[in-house]
Amino acid sequence: MAPKAGKKVGRLQKRPEFLAVAGAKRKWATAGLIVQARAHDDRQHPDPGQPAIRIGLTASKKVGGAVERNRARRRLRAALAEVLAPHAKAGHDYVLVARGETVHRPYGALKDDLAQALKRLKLWRETPGDVPRVPPRSKPAKEQCE
Repeated sequence: MAPKAGKKVGRLQKRPEFLAVAGAKRKWATAGLIVQARAHDDRQHPDPGQPAIRIGLTASKKVGGAVERNRARRRLRAALAEVLAPHAKAGHDYVLVARGETVHRPYGALKDDLAQALKRLKLWRETPGDVPRVPPRSKPAKEQCE
């Protein structure tokens, strides 16, 4: 099932969403990252306007300090924009888990790891679909004091 034009790549934001993907026990680990996947449940997403693909990123303290975790998330975000968003099968939630090697691994190898994981999970589409770019993270608005 290819995503329809106009459908967006969404984000997993709440802990229960991440736990649901982890609970599906469908994952593949590579040297640079871990990919977890779960098919959408139509009962949970009855709205036809829901994103075809939802993505979550996580980097625990095992990766390193705040600087390393942020760098790992930035690198995963860039890799998923180039590899996962256009090639992943629609109708699934994906969680990318950073590993200690994520920060130091060459970027090309990180993209190859992601592609390999999708292929092993049988969630790879050879032809990129019509999926828009990954939306930017939402930032809380700053309050102005007068």
